[in-house]
Amino acid sequence: MDPHRHQVEIRGYDGVEQGQELKAEIFAAGELVDVTSTSKGKGFQGLIKRHKFSRGPESHGSMNVRQPGAIGATDAARVFKGVRMSGQMGNVRVTARAYKIVRVDPDRNLLLLKGGVPGAKGALVLVRQSTKPVKVAKGPAGKPNTRKV
Repeated sequence: MDPHRHQVEIRGYDGVEQGQELKAEIFAAGELVDVTSTSKGKGFQGLIKRHKFSRGPESHGSMNVRQPGAIGATDAARVFKGVRMSGQMGNVRVTARAYKIVRVDPDRNLLLLKGGVPGAKGALVLVRQSTKPVKVAKGPAGKPNTRKV
């Protein structure tokens, strides 16, 4: 196998051989794909940015402007697992599902997708055929809505 900058193991595709270079031509316009990449890292963030907590009042001597408040009851005498707290935000593997391919440019080996692709500029992106069907949200009276969920 010739050395490349990135080599990725892809499972579940028939007709793909080891060491084969995959081009944009294998996809068609209008097809639904899943896009996987590492999201942009935001560093150590507080509760307001990381979990969308509301902040406290800023007036009348309040000292708890950007603090979470209580994190547990008195009689439990401990903090339960899963309590949302400050910590590392971003820099995790993210899969965006059911993106529609708008156009394929085989000359420049490009796919044009509808929607925001996860990851920073220049990041490695894995594009696969979409595995899950798109759910159609039910509108009033149980009629299908045109929005995607």
